[in-house]
Amino acid sequence: MQQEQIFLIASRKRRISAFIIDHFIMTSLIVSLAFIALGSNFIEEDNPGKFVITLFSIIIPGMLLYFSKDTFKGNSIGKWAMGIMVRDEKDSNKIPSYGRLLLRNVLLIIWPVEFIVLATSSDKKRLGDKAANTIVVKNPNKPSKLPRILIIVGAAISFGFLLFFIVGNTMKNSEAYKVSVTEIEKNEQIISETGGIKGYGMIPTGSINSANGYGQAQLEIKVLGNKQDINVSVYLEKEPNENWKIIEMQ
Repeated sequence: MQQEQIFLIASRKRRISAFIIDHFIMTSLIVSLAFIALGSNFIEEDNPGKFVITLFSIIIPGMLLYFSKDTFKGNSIGKWAMGIMVRDEKDSNKIPSYGRLLLRNVLLIIWPVEFIVLATSSDKKRLGDKAANTIVVKNPNKPSKLPRILIIVGAAISFGFLLFFIVGNTMKNSEAYKVSVTEIEKNEQIISETGGIKGYGMIPTGSINSANGYGQAQLEIKVLGNKQDINVSVYLEKEPNENWKIIEMQ
């Protein structure tokens, strides 16, 4: 008869570190999908109903995905990286069912309370563990540290770059940005200062607000020149059924 393996309870530090890793990866993924679904010009969308419907069509499945993060053999990316896993409270050799793992994570909605309970509980269990009758234990078969670190760093860089690219692409596809660039390329003073315009920075900073046909935009655009690069501040306004108009540029 095969002897059952004995698992050690995971430390609070490892659990909190795993949560931070999972939270970063899952929220980055959900936010990236939301930007893609909303489209590159959603910041100028005048239909709030369409915006809300599209946003919820991403958030609801995204939250389900978030709450399901531990359902692959009681593991998530963060838990795998920290060498821990979720197991049944009464039989640590048994993986809890999908429903119990989902229930366990739904309570992360009140994560500040969960953090306090985990930090103060003598049995190192949060409310989700108590509701689902689960424990978090050390994984005796965890891979070596280097592959885990490389995968986590790679995932963080990939999601960071994806989010950076999506945000920049969204701003650059806005009509306010396009109008600003058109006027910049007509401005003799800017052309003279830069020695000729050869391009623009990757991501303009600022804000674009639009509602009921009215809009205001404040953009900071980096202009790349043959002689030198300069930053141009542009303030625009928009009236219903009209194009964006530049109010001030300096």
